[in-house]
Amino acid sequence: MRPLAEQDFLPGIEPPAEPAPGARWYVFQEARLLVSADQGPARVPGRPPQDLALRPLREGFLGTFRGAPCYVAEVGKEEVAPAGWAFEGLRRLFARVDDDFFRLAARAFQIKEWDRCHRYCGACSSETVRKPGERARECPACGELFYPRLSPVVMILIRRGRELLLARSPRFPKGMYSALAGFVEPGETLEETAAREVREEVGLEIAGLRYFGSQSWPFPHSLMIAFVAEYAGGEIRLQDPEIEDAGWYSPDRLPELPHPLSIARRLIDGVIGQTQRKPGRADSSHGIVRRE
Repeated sequence: MRPLAEQDFLPGIEPPAEPAPGARWYVFQEARLLVSADQGPARVPGRPPQDLALRPLREGFLGTFRGAPCYVAEVGKEEVAPAGWAFEGLRRLFARVDDDFFRLAARAFQIKEWDRCHRYCGACSSETVRKPGERARECPACGELFYPRLSPVVMILIRRGRELLLARSPRFPKGMYSALAGFVEPGETLEETAAREVREEVGLEIAGLRYFGSQSWPFPHSLMIAFVAEYAGGEIRLQDPEIEDAGWYSPDRLPELPHPLSIARRLIDGVIGQTQRKPGRADSSHGIVRRE
């Protein structure tokens, strides 16, 4: 995934004093984003929700994208999308958005959710306020600070020669398989999480863990950290109710895979591409080493 270039997006806390052209408003109704209702590339409004006859519950400033200010807002579930617009879940928009749109929408959703979920202090239950100059909510009673949280998830694609270990969860769309993944537990390193998740889910041992890439995943506030690993032993034994099937697949016999926008699909495609190229130099874009 191409990262947002440093000059493309600049995070910010305080909005510009004067209205600026090209604004982007990411207006959510629970987990659904307000986008253009046609079936072309998705667009977000360039005006605040009040200008669209929508009553915001909360608003915030995200920063600037290529010089244009970006905002986030949430409206109540009773609000009706104005003509020409519709509220859509981010997953349903995959076919209509590019990397930049998805990453900005993901950022907006996670900041909106953090703001919504930390209106009250978890230590003393007092109402919190936004802390000036920081992306934080502060408790005026006890001084506790609440920053946006992330839940790191390790994804592991295991390789055995040309074969890849792919698995499916009961929550996946029918017929779809992906790499293994699991949340990092307190006190764990990413490497320990990878080994534990593989043992717990399919009963295998891995070696040669190598970093591939990462992706912000707003369902609801995950950071997906993808690795490639080599098979080191064991037979597939399904031991976790989160996994209903798993098997070894060659590049010419693959099941249905995740959408290309996801890090899971890019991980799978990247490893398949590596096995089909002549071994040799390191692939610096994903940290995978190819052998001569």
